[in-house]
Amino acid sequence: MIIPFAQLDPNTLQNLLEEYATREGTEYGEREVELPEKVASLRRQLQSGEVVIWFDPGEETVNLVLAEDLPADV
Repeated sequence: MIIPFAQLDPNTLQNLLEEYATREGTEYGEREVELPEKVASLRRQLQSGEVVIWFDPGEETVNLVLAEDLPADV
């Protein structure tokens, strides 16, 4: 299920973006990228619709996923 980012409390959204940006496997290449820059990039991707917040009720997990990777019926 897609969670509209604009409906989240600003602090909750900030915490979600920070948590996601610091997960293992979210490296940004050869140069070091600071957390505020990572969060800003994720926020821009949410605002553009490139990325969505996805809640999986079966696993009770929240992830950021590329909108293009979602099934057409979502």
